[in-house]
Amino acid sequence: MLNFRLPSHLRPYYRAELQAARAAAGRHNMAAAFVHLERAHVLGQRWALPHTHTHLLMLRHGLRTRDGREILGQLVRLIGGFPLSLFGRIPTGNTGGANVPAEQSMPIPADLQAILARSATS
Repeated sequence: MLNFRLPSHLRPYYRAELQAARAAAGRHNMAAAFVHLERAHVLGQRWALPHTHTHLLMLRHGLRTRDGREILGQLVRLIGGFPLSLFGRIPTGNTGGANVPAEQSMPIPADLQAILARSATS
């Protein structure tokens, strides 16, 4: 099965993380903004469109902060992330930043785990 779009019951949580990232960036708190992008990544990584969108936002973050490592890391993830998430081949919990290996599974924060678990049963 191809995974394109985020299920409707997850969208409010995903959008809330993106809004929190925008708000933090608006306050020039770029570290907090990136944490919210990472959380959005965990929520959307199994679906190709939100996964790719989050990596585009992480690339923009890298450009705004002039972080060459993040820029390069996001370019690589943009190339591979869409097809991998489309076919469900994503490491669980990976936060998506260039500061972690792209193929590394990671623990999911408890609050996001609860959201994803509720979503699986809805």
